[in-house]
Order: sequence, then C-alpha cells, then structure tokens
Amino acid sequence: MSLKKLISLIILTSVCTAYTGVSYGIEDIGSTKNNIKINQKNRKIKPVQNKYAYINMEWWNNFNDDYLCNYIIRALDNNKDLKMATLSVEEYYQKIASQRAAELPSIQAGFMPGYGNFTGKSHEGFGFPIIASYEIDLFGKNHNKTTAQKKLYETSILDERAAYISIVSAVGSAYVNIIRLDSMISMQEQIVELRKEIYEIMDIANKEGISSTSDLVKANESYILGVTDLTELKKQREQLLNALAVLVGESPNNTEEFRRTDWKNFSYSGKIPEYVSSEIIMQRPDYLKAEKMLEKSGIDVKIARKEFLPVLNLGGGFLFNSQQLSDLFTTSTVLWGLGGGIMQNLFAGGKIRANLKLKKLAYEKSFKNYEKVNLTSIQEVNNTLVAVNMDREKLVKQQEVQNLEQKDFDLNKLKYDEGIISKLDLNQREENLMNVNKMVYSSKFDCMIDYINYYKAVGAKA
Repeated sequence: MSLKKLISLIILTSVCTAYTGVSYGIEDIGSTKNNIKINQKNRKIKPVQNKYAYINMEWWNNFNDDYLCNYIIRALDNNKDLKMATLSVEEYYQKIASQRAAELPSIQAGFMPGYGNFTGKSHEGFGFPIIASYEIDLFGKNHNKTTAQKKLYETSILDERAAYISIVSAVGSAYVNIIRLDSMISMQEQIVELRKEIYEIMDIANKEGISSTSDLVKANESYILGVTDLTELKKQREQLLNALAVLVGESPNNTEEFRRTDWKNFSYSGKIPEYVSSEIIMQRPDYLKAEKMLEKSGIDVKIARKEFLPVLNLGGGFLFNSQQLSDLFTTSTVLWGLGGGIMQNLFAGGKIRANLKLKKLAYEKSFKNYEKVNLTSIQEVNNTLVAVNMDREKLVKQQEVQNLEQKDFDLNKLKYDEGIISKLDLNQREENLMNVNKMVYSSKFDCMIDYINYYKAVGAKA
C-alpha cells in the first residue's frame, strides 16, 4: 500500500470513529401536573438597556430631594456590585452561544506534513484535511440544553434587577438615616448646651450653699452623658457616610463633600396603600427567578430522559494528500469520505437512571422553593405594610404628645418671664421638649425607612 493511501485511510477512519456524540429524547417530563405548572410559567425575561426601568425612579421623586436622586444616579453609574451583576448577565449570554454551537455542524481544517519508513523505504508527504461532524438533533436534547441555558440567562437578568433594587434601596436607607442622625445631632447639641447651662447654674448654687454637692454631681454626670451620646451619634453618621460613599462607588475619604437636604424640610409626598393584592409579589425578581428555575428543572428532567435514547451522528472528510507540496491541491490528490453511526448505551452502571432520579429530585426541590418564595414574598409585603401602618399610628400619637409638651413649655416660659420659676426649671422643661422632639423625628424617619422597605418588598413596583 502506498504512503498516500495509508495516510488517507488513517484520516478517514478517524473521521468516522472519533465523533460520537449526543442523544436526544422524548418531550414529556413524566406527569401532566408538572407539564401544566411549567407551561403556565413561560414569561420571557429580557434585559433592559435603560437601567432606570429596574428602579422606578418616579417613586424616588416622591421624596422631593435632588440630593437623594443624585446619589441614586451615581450608584447606578458607579456601584461595583451593579457592574458585576451586569457582567454576569453577559457571561450567561455567552454560555448560551457556547451551548447553541452543539446544535450546529463542526468543521475543522489543518495542515499535516509527515515522514515515515515503510517496507524499508523512507517516505515523506503532506496532507490538508477538512473534517466535518454533526450530531443529528432528532430528539432535541441539544436544543433542550440550549433552552435550559436560556433559563439561567433569564435568571441572571432577574439577579441583575434584584441587585439594582437592593443597591438603590440601600442608598435610600443610608441617606434617610444620615438625615435622621443630622436631626438627632442637632437636637442633642441643644440638649448638651442645656445640660451644660444647668450644670453651671448648679455649680453656682452649690458654691452659695443653695444646692447640694450630690445634685451638682448628678448635673455634671448628665452633662457628660449628653456629650457621650452626641459623640456616638456623630460616629454613626460618619460610618453611614462611608457606607453611602461605597454604595455610590466613590472613596470614603470624600464624605465631607456629600451634601443632603435640611432635616426639617425632608418629607415623603407619595402614598403607601394600607392593602395590596397578593398578585403584586409576581413582580418581585426573586419570585420570577424561582419560577424560571422551576422551568429549568423541568427541562433538565427531559434531558435526563433523553439520555436513554441512541446517539445519531454524521461525519465526513475531504483530504488533499500528496508526497510533493507542489501537487497538494491538484484533483488527483483529492480523497473524500462520508459516514454515520448510531450508538446506544447498553450498560453504564446505573449512571443514566441515577441521573434521571437526581433531576427529578432537583425538580421537586425547585417546586418546593417556588412555594417557599411565594409564601415568604407575601410575608415580607405584609410585614412592610404592617410596619408602615403601625409606625404611622405611632407617629400620630407621638405628635400629640409633642404638641402637649410644646404647650407645657410655652406656659413655663411665660412663668419664667414673670419670675414665677427659675432658669433651671425652664431649662429642664426645655430638655424634656427636646427629648420628645427627638422621639418624634426618629419615628418620622422610621416611617420613611418603612416606605423604602415596602418599595423593595414589592419589587420596585410601588
């Protein structure tokens, strides 16, 4: 046999035997009940070009605060977690492209110089093979795999949306809490000044023998505790400013430049309903993700069933083969071949059957997780509505107490102006009023945090 024929035979044999591949199978996943549940949940999830669609910017405009909106925009542009979430979406999209390649023919080409010794004679030659292979998608298993990968791609889009809602909610909560601390610090500074003045009055009274040393010590202790509380509030504000800086993708060293509105003017003009339909949870990204994972689990069961079916594939080769490089691409050096095969697993140690059982168990877990997400979503929405309504009621009652305390202070101020009570008594009454004011403003900002939690619980569809 000549060298040319020997090389050709080796290449064509490799083409026909090296490419064994993929089997495809039946469409059902085993039960009508499961088919119904999956077919009912087939909403396609597509990425959005404008990420503002994820966060419902109109809702944030209800705070009427340009600084807050600016921080949200900066977070959308610079937050590192959001950038990673977007990259994950692109990563899953490329996985679809990679998996889809399994549904298409594969073609390879190359250049093969060679040298050998046959029958006591040395030979050299050149080959230019073109090899093609294709798995016949008769049962659709490769297509099912691509569909399953598409489901993962859709879940990555939902993860991206969830990340945007979470980050924006964190920005809003941090900003509201910073303004809350601005108000607490402002009122605590007034309380510290009052306690300092009370201590100074007590010190003078003690030196004149009017008040006891015990009262002086208590006044000094109260003043020191007030300063300590003020320091703690300032520490908390600095920590929140650092957290806000990271959320908007900037250095915490620049927090001195982070502006916000005056705490006295900060308010929310939107309306949070007392009740909402349970269907609102269907807008949540975690609910939609659980739905998509249930669909994918059903497809995985189909793929596992199709592993029992035979593998069908085609292969072919086209070869230019010559002992002389100058004669390589002539018609006399052309060899070609076409072949096909069918392979069936007869024994795999129970691997295929075990894989099917695993996929069925995974489907059941996905279904239970879907039910769990359904329940927890309703719970979270209900919890936020309870918090909103109860904190509103609490704020109303505290404002009534605030009005009464203000009236009491005004009356005592008149008494002081008329010389009926001392400056010490007036300062103590004013401190009581400041403590009530702190309580009211703290509850006011609690309500705003409740609104943000509601926004997050309903998937930004508030």
